[in-house]
Amino acid sequence: MTPTNGNQQPAQNGKRKGRWSFPEIEKLRRLYGFKSDVQIAKELNRTVQSVRRMVGKVFEGELKIGPWTAKEIRELKNYFGAADVDIIARILRRSEIEVGRKIMELQGHIRERPWTSKDVQQLKRFFGTRDSKDVSVILGRPIHRIEVKAEELCLAKDKGFQRRRGSGAPVRMPRWRPEEIELLCKLYPNEDNLAIATRLKRTVKSVVSKAHDLKLKKSENRLREMGRENVRARYEAEKEMGT
Repeated sequence: MTPTNGNQQPAQNGKRKGRWSFPEIEKLRRLYGFKSDVQIAKELNRTVQSVRRMVGKVFEGELKIGPWTAKEIRELKNYFGAADVDIIARILRRSEIEVGRKIMELQGHIRERPWTSKDVQQLKRFFGTRDSKDVSVILGRPIHRIEVKAEELCLAKDKGFQRRRGSGAPVRMPRWRPEEIELLCKLYPNEDNLAIATRLKRTVKSVVSKAHDLKLKKSENRLREMGRENVRARYEAEKEMGT
């Protein structure tokens, strides 16, 4: 595999052909496991066959054996629920049997325990795009605790996720009423997004998306406070990892 930044010529069907560039290969690495070969081919303007050939080259190598590292387990959780076992095995260069065993081991670690700031961040990251039973395995908590905490944080499944798991019909979200928009405009500059979402009985993602559409901005004071909150959250997460 010899990637290059040049020598790319469009084929007659408009798809790129020739050697892959470094940016293309890096994008393939980021997308593989989260999107189908067809979707990746569309984003890279390559043929599906070309994508599959490059996948074979990028993820080739001897299978790993022996104990799992903490990094491998984090990567497994990152892909779990988004990719099939065979895809995860290819990315991690582990056998499908080993990946299956590790997943069963993680399922055995599900139990009641206090929420940490790191757990909350992971819940916010995964809840919208994964089935709750998969989030349960990723976070090692019972499904009902996942659902309760998600409701508390005004989280919801993404429209794309609902479409994939539903009948295929468009997912219609409730329209914003004029009085809701007026309240959003009033609260958004200085209030926490979770507090706004709770008051409006909407998800945090819905609040952020509508604020973006309306070109609303946080005030300087709120931005400074958010910066301090982020620093505290990182400090607490690092402290938790060290304990």
